[in-house]
Amino acid sequence: METLGGIEAGGTKFVCAVSDAQDPRNIIAQAQFPTTLPDETIGLCVEFFQRHSDGLCAIGIASFGPVDVHKDSPTHGYITTTPKANWGYTNLRGPLADALGVPVGFDTDVNGAALGEQRWGAAQGLSDFVYYTIGTGIGGGAMVGGKLLHGLMHTEMGHMRLAHDKTQDSFAGSCPYHANCFEGLAAGPTIEQRWGARAETLPAHHPAWELEAHYIALAMQTTICMLSPQRIILGGGVMSQPQLFPLVRQKTLEYLNGYVQMPQILAHIDEYIVPPALGGRAGVLGAIALGQAEL
Repeated sequence: METLGGIEAGGTKFVCAVSDAQDPRNIIAQAQFPTTLPDETIGLCVEFFQRHSDGLCAIGIASFGPVDVHKDSPTHGYITTTPKANWGYTNLRGPLADALGVPVGFDTDVNGAALGEQRWGAAQGLSDFVYYTIGTGIGGGAMVGGKLLHGLMHTEMGHMRLAHDKTQDSFAGSCPYHANCFEGLAAGPTIEQRWGARAETLPAHHPAWELEAHYIALAMQTTICMLSPQRIILGGGVMSQPQLFPLVRQKTLEYLNGYVQMPQILAHIDEYIVPPALGGRAGVLGAIALGQAEL
């Protein structure tokens, strides 16, 4: 059987998987382990795929970042200026390519998830859309004209500046680089720091969710006006709160204020801002999709 491999490389854990190349959604082997030191963690990845090397055609890596995604760069496949201790300028792709001798696709974790959703999930049939993950951090991946958006580096949508009314929200923001960017005002750890309790412990009627929806909707308004996506997918642990999607949709319409006169937004906002169809598997299936794209 021909197989594809994928690595969802996160700052907390790595997930390795092998799937049937004929139906990549059919995962036939999977393992996960904590993100420790680079040599140890990458070594465990190599060992996993060596155990499942029969028929292995390609691997994809969807990684936390920032990363170097440009194939003509001498540091292609590196994690670069990450704040993750010990992981700065780590060659993640190279050791796997050398040890396994198969093509290795490489991109950001959110771009990988976006590609997975375009292949098998909530963005099927679309050429232009945005995927956000809102959790421990906030990241965004975009497909434009049927291709993942890279440009100078890759998108860092979680670090867009948002309007911050400090009379309504006195919390300064948690991003060490920008304070009150999207991630600094709306990521999961920010919610905990602002309110003194983990997000998942706050009840649905808590004022945290109205404020959270406000910041997410500000980012959605900017995204719509900047990239004009056909759909926006919102994943990540924070978005598992069921009350958030209706609030975000309502506030996005309010902040657009009728400027974008498109029925997909005005009449079908519930189908425009949506959760990932692949759920918790979006990351690892996205990595597998990156590997499939190398064939």
